[in-house]
Amino acid sequence: MKSILVTAQGFDGPVKTAAPNVLLESWSGPYGGVPPFHRIKVSDFKPALEEAMAEGRIELARIIQQSTVPTFANTIEPYSRMGQKMSQVSALFEVWGSNLNSPEYQQVQTEMAPKLAAFQDEITLNSNLFKRIHSVFGQLDHLKLTMEQKRLVTHIETQFVMNGAQLNAESKARIQMINQRLATLYTAFTQNELGDEEQDYLLLDQKSDLAGLPPSQVESASVAAEKAGKHGKWLISNTRSAMEPFLTYSSVRGLREKAFKIWTSRGDQSNNHNNNKIVIEILKLRAERSKLLGYPTFAHWHLADTMAKSPEAAMRLMLQVWKPAVAKAHEEVAEMQAMVDAEKGGFKIQPWDYRYYAERVRKLKYNFDFDLVKPYLQLDRIRSAMFHSASKLFGFRFVQIHDVPVFHDTVTVYKVLSAKGKLVGLWYFDPFARAGKKSGAWMTNYREQYKDGGKKNIIPIVSNNANFIPGKSGEPIFISWDDAKTMFHEFGHALHSLNSNVNYKMLSGTNTVSDFVEFPSQFNENYLSTPEVLKFLVNKDGQVLPQSIIDKINAAETFNEGF
Repeated sequence: MKSILVTAQGFDGPVKTAAPNVLLESWSGPYGGVPPFHRIKVSDFKPALEEAMAEGRIELARIIQQSTVPTFANTIEPYSRMGQKMSQVSALFEVWGSNLNSPEYQQVQTEMAPKLAAFQDEITLNSNLFKRIHSVFGQLDHLKLTMEQKRLVTHIETQFVMNGAQLNAESKARIQMINQRLATLYTAFTQNELGDEEQDYLLLDQKSDLAGLPPSQVESASVAAEKAGKHGKWLISNTRSAMEPFLTYSSVRGLREKAFKIWTSRGDQSNNHNNNKIVIEILKLRAERSKLLGYPTFAHWHLADTMAKSPEAAMRLMLQVWKPAVAKAHEEVAEMQAMVDAEKGGFKIQPWDYRYYAERVRKLKYNFDFDLVKPYLQLDRIRSAMFHSASKLFGFRFVQIHDVPVFHDTVTVYKVLSAKGKLVGLWYFDPFARAGKKSGAWMTNYREQYKDGGKKNIIPIVSNNANFIPGKSGEPIFISWDDAKTMFHEFGHALHSLNSNVNYKMLSGTNTVSDFVEFPSQFNENYLSTPEVLKFLVNKDGQVLPQSIIDKINAAETFNEGF
């Protein structure tokens, strides 16, 4: 759940600290200030978070100790501006957690997670604060507020109620205990998953193990092995960007099975990273908390402030897709099984066979293999294609800059300009896998757009992160069609934030209900397969993706749709 304290600027006097801490300094430099990544040490986080919490308590006291009648101006607005330092420190704390999660960081994360949960509860379970918020909410129909202001009041009221603001003291105390324990469990869960991702990988010892793999994947696996000190071997990292292509193209069935089990058993092995007991405790605590909050199940609580509103509504929608998808998947598997039987394979299609045989059936039915597209799916060219589509859609222009610090030397930064040359925001791109980085791909807000006091516009700073395996220095990096689509998806989230134009940070960009937030990203995926973007993709010799391949992409568009 997104914190509702981590909001906008507004604190007008810093709490004195024993020693300067870079995390507590206002961001300086160009572009309205930028994160001081080059100066941060892991040891800075704990004291900075503690100081930010102390400052938040002072801000809270200023609101609840007022003797005046609660109004939007003296209660809602100052609450929405609370937590400048906490917002700033938390953003960087999360960057380290997702991208630079070292053993030293994990110690701080484990210690601070329950403390941060307890601090959040100090805010949302504060009776005096809620009385003032509820008073304003009760007058909403009679107040002369803008639509945005009304939405802000409603959003804050809903979040407080959903998190227990109306409960009695005994129930609040139990909620606090549960939230702190859940924070500890969530932290342990993610650390265990990361531990297995880094500890487990598929090592290929001989050239025969490479059967079926395209040259680009062989090259990436060789580079990964060299970096891991496995000279003369090939390493398939435990990330989606490495495992999915291996499962798609490897003709060695035993290795596919081994790879699939490594990939899908993260946190579910007989080692010190096992998450099974953690999952059970999480589910029990979520169920107990939901009932305390007045909801039949966790699903009812979680969906209460979404467009779906209820699990029943969500399931009605899901089942409309599920039944025809299952039927289609059975047809797809039957086609694959027929191929296995014709070759006298002697086995039934298993999960580790699916991607491999799907690709073979696609090639047979449509005379098309996505490996034909891969030479045109250079990482740099996909990024340029994303910029091209954003330019056509929103008039944005992305210009690489070199005058801001980054948290890793493979991160690049771009200023985003409007069609009229006005600075819109900054976009950080972090494409490569590394030790301490969670798997997958995502978008992050370092700073969200809002109007400071309704006047000065604070520009957003966003990032897109992925886990591609780098090749040799200076050589182009080729990615899969699915990864290219994922890049467009995550870029859609970034564009959502870059297009934000609101007064209040709580309502900025991706701060929407959770079943709406995926709409801009899923919509943006579609632009990858448009003729204009496809023709924008070129291979390393500068040759444009041939129309013959584009036609095959379009012809095979609905293939494997059940899966």
